[in-house]
Amino acid sequence: MKFPGMILMGAQSRLLPPSVPFRFFAAAVAFQGVAWGLVALDAGQVPHFLGGPGFILAGIHALTLGVLAMTAIGASFQILPVVTGQSLAALWPCRLTFWLYAPGTALLVFGFIDADPALLAIGGTLAAAGLGVFAVLMADVLRRTRGMRTLVLHGWAALVALAILTGLGLTLAFNLEGGFLADPVGLSIVHIVVAIYGFMGMLAFGYSQFMVPMFALGPSPDDRQVTVTFALAAGAIGLAVVAALAGAPLGLAVASAVGLAAVVLHVRAMGAVLAQGMRKRLGLSFVLVRASWGLLAASVILGGAVAVDGVSGRVVPLFGFVALFGWLLTFLMGILQRIVPFLAAMNAAKAGQTPPALSDVSVERPLKIHAAGHFGALAFIAAGIVTDAGALVLAGALAGLIGAAAFLWFVADTLRRMRGYAGKAAATVKERDG
Repeated sequence: MKFPGMILMGAQSRLLPPSVPFRFFAAAVAFQGVAWGLVALDAGQVPHFLGGPGFILAGIHALTLGVLAMTAIGASFQILPVVTGQSLAALWPCRLTFWLYAPGTALLVFGFIDADPALLAIGGTLAAAGLGVFAVLMADVLRRTRGMRTLVLHGWAALVALAILTGLGLTLAFNLEGGFLADPVGLSIVHIVVAIYGFMGMLAFGYSQFMVPMFALGPSPDDRQVTVTFALAAGAIGLAVVAALAGAPLGLAVASAVGLAAVVLHVRAMGAVLAQGMRKRLGLSFVLVRASWGLLAASVILGGAVAVDGVSGRVVPLFGFVALFGWLLTFLMGILQRIVPFLAAMNAAKAGQTPPALSDVSVERPLKIHAAGHFGALAFIAAGIVTDAGALVLAGALAGLIGAAAFLWFVADTLRRMRGYAGKAAATVKERDG
């Protein structure tokens, strides 16, 4: 495992053109607003949602595909070359990924509103093609990476999960119209588990091993402990998949217990990194990251409760909301608050120049509004699901929408400031070189 300082050495020379990662981040922020808006349109049904086409399923996929996976793709394209020292094979496949994946996701989201077969087919095919190009690029970097065993391990696990969830996702989407699956419940559970904890979970755990130490200027976690955590997490996911296919609730409950052990080890390792880190003031971003760790544990416990209670009642929608909007969205928004200004600062300076301070390329006011809106949304909607109060869900979705708008403001303002500094830096170089 590299030390944080080693990761940043030479980072500027391995930066992609800012248009590559930022197009994914901008799209993710826009889809975040779409997700909250779609939830608001059918707020009364959220406490009872167990699946099926409509605004809620469309909102879930606006979040999972449009925000979570979109952010993961953009971050992976930029972060993997910086961390591993292995360049991407070419830049054009990154742009191709976006132009396949973003429109495909948009069509898929609108297709889910009323199970439109044409939109589902076209959108699903485009999105799957984009994910395929992304997977090939990521696999190529992982194949050439040496000496970062735990990162590579998590990366390959995430790619396997991506292949499974993409195949299952297309099958389930086409089944909405065709109805050819005799019992889609087991496959739906597998799709949910693999998407949330397999693909996104493995990326979140893997990237946290070096991103948290890098932001906190702390030591890297112990490789053996990370490996044990990975083994527990992978085992829990595998057991949950087998149990779901076999229709064995006890197996799902055991998988939840094993998964909770992995979460405890992961959070303890990250807590130790923060405690030993030289940078103690990590700002609002790590308020979100710390909160996301608690919500991750809550989601795993709720998953166990679903196994015991069965796929009925309000535990299922509460589990889905806590896992997706609680853990993953909170975690990614916290990390994006760090990544966006960092990349903007690094891209604003020319070779040989000192990058501007992060505070010079970003402002905190929109982030405070976002945090208030986001945490308000989590509290209102969770309370609305528990008490079966659609008005609370609506209030929460509107609060989330305000938070998403504030985050869009943050990203747009950071890009404006980056371009301003880049223009001044270019003028300085031109004047110096005569």
